[in-house]
Parts: sequence; C-alpha cells; structure tokens
Amino acid sequence: MLAKDIKTGTIVVYEGEPCIIETINVQSPSARGGATFYKYRARNVSTKQKVDITLRGGDWLDEADFRRRDVKFMYSDADACHFLDQTDYNQYSLPHDELEEEKKYFTEELEGMQALIYNDACIGIQLPLTVALKITECDPAIKGASATSRTKPATLETGLVVQVPEYLKPGEVIKIDTRTGGYLSRA
Repeated sequence: MLAKDIKTGTIVVYEGEPCIIETINVQSPSARGGATFYKYRARNVSTKQKVDITLRGGDWLDEADFRRRDVKFMYSDADACHFLDQTDYNQYSLPHDELEEEKKYFTEELEGMQALIYNDACIGIQLPLTVALKITECDPAIKGASATSRTKPATLETGLVVQVPEYLKPGEVIKIDTRTGGYLSRA
C-alpha cells in the first residue's frame, strides 16, 4: 500500500509487527524536486506501544491481514473482558491489562465496537470514534453560566473523569472522543 493511500484506522505491517494508524501528518516539499513526507503516529496492536513512521510519497507498507468483526461487550470478570460477535455469536476474551485504555468506555449499550481478528484469535478491540456516556457525579450547574471555556471535572458512568462545561449537571448524557478522552458535546 503506497504511503499516500494509507488512511487513519488502516492496519499495516511495520518492522514485522501489525500497527494501526492513528494520525497522519503530510509535509509538502518546500523546494522544486523535494519529496513529500508522510508522518504517521501508529500503535502496535500486540504491545500497545506508540510507533512513529515516516515515509516518502513513493514508499509503501504491507497491509496486515486482519478481519474486523462487530462485537458487543458482554461482561467483565476477575481475569478478562468478554465480547460477543454480532454475526456468528462467537465469544472472545481479552485480559484486563490489554484493555486498560478501552475499558474506560465500555457499556452494555455501546454500539460500533470491532474485534481485531488475526489467525482466528482476537488480539484487540477498536472503539468507535465517539461514545455517549451519562454524567453520574459533578458539581452542581451554575445558574446563568455561559458557554465559556470554564470547565469542571465530571465522573461518568464508567468511572472516567473528564472536564466538561460548567453548565452540565448529573444525569445528562454527553459525547466523548475515544481517541483523546475529551468532551465533545451533549448527546
């Protein structure tokens, strides 16, 4: 796959390891005859380490042989989180230590999760870009508070703490960006 064709969310093989592309930065040449550079921030799917990849426009990487399956979060026990495949009803389990970042967003109603299947084994979970979570605890809303940049901490139903505008109150449902963990809007 040519560098210019690689998009966010693509899984490529880099140095023999599968990596999922998270961000892309394109640097155009400043002089005639200069090469365009593509800088990627990726995450190694098996080790969860961040990887920086820089390619020229004509360079290429192999696309990893992965399947994505729509799954739904079922339950969590002492050892692992368990997921149900929505098409063939297979169950996949992943240990808690492999899902440290993703667990903050799991609810039973969460739609759009995908399991990354490699050699018939689930090696990771990909979350949707945004999730809707209910505020369970925060300071009371201030009457007359405007939509300025003043924020307050709010605890969500999964235990995640995010900064939200001060006019929000407990019980409201908000959208969270799963890439940054930041507040986006009311749901």
